[in-house]
Amino acid sequence: MRICLISFDYWDYDHHIVNTLQKKGIDATHIDISKYKYVYKSVFEKLGNFLSKTFLKKNKKKINRQKYILNTLEKIGKQDYILVIRPDLIDKPTHLAIKGFTKNYIAYIYDSCKRFPINHLLNDVFNRIFSFDLEDVKTYNFEHITNYIYLDKQDIRHDFEYDLFMVMSPDQRIKQLNKLAKKLDDNNVSYKFIVVSKKRPSNLYKGIEHSNNDIDTTQLNLYLNRSKVMLDLVRKGHNGLSFRIFEALAYQKKIITTNHTVKEYAFYKANNILVLNDDDFSINPQFFKTEYIPLEKNIYYKFTVDHFVEQVFDLQKN
Repeated sequence: MRICLISFDYWDYDHHIVNTLQKKGIDATHIDISKYKYVYKSVFEKLGNFLSKTFLKKNKKKINRQKYILNTLEKIGKQDYILVIRPDLIDKPTHLAIKGFTKNYIAYIYDSCKRFPINHLLNDVFNRIFSFDLEDVKTYNFEHITNYIYLDKQDIRHDFEYDLFMVMSPDQRIKQLNKLAKKLDDNNVSYKFIVVSKKRPSNLYKGIEHSNNDIDTTQLNLYLNRSKVMLDLVRKGHNGLSFRIFEALAYQKKIITTNHTVKEYAFYKANNILVLNDDDFSINPQFFKTEYIPLEKNIYYKFTVDHFVEQVFDLQKN
């Protein structure tokens, strides 16, 4: 069996799909368009592309990136399945050209369609569309699937440097993070909150750290290891589970979240997951004192990348 994944793997989550397929003996290829870099031949070409984007709505970098996808497919040949993540990054003609390389063209959307619309791709493009967003599943009749546990299962730890951890980029959630940090200070609960951006937001609470540099997965996992509980603040309009939830499952750590849909999933245990009220960010200190309750093996497996690939690529049938 031959499978190709096409994605913009900026955060290093997607390649775990390919690695898992390869471990199963499948000929799997990853076309990671985040690694494609278009180099302008001159400053005049760069200026020309700026004008083209502004007035003609044509982006030479995007056009060449899409050519790169098709050229790579020409080299590797026909595939049994092709999965594309973030299909909104590719125009419809290119999608239709990609579809010519497989009988099973699949999309996975791990963001809200309100944030990254794909209305122009709903007809005659994909054989199946998966989404992690429960509202989008209802609205567009997509197939529901969650993100996945991409880490090896960790032993439960009992030594920690801080009670609560989160890293995020600045958006409307800053207000929530500030509010929560102040409440934690008032209750003598330790935390490590990091906001990553080029410039420190002017309204950032004094106890929250700022970093100019992206935090890679290696450093992120170090922070996760040192924290007793993880924090997940969902973006407005999201109705799917972020990778923070699945990192918490892998590390067998408790998590505090603003995502109310988490209660609908088989892994939910009130002892392990505290869902914050939208209006009141009060946290019972007792939540930090009780131990994590491990999940049953069969429930844990349902949220692993192994189970993800079985569902998406029908591996249980083959």
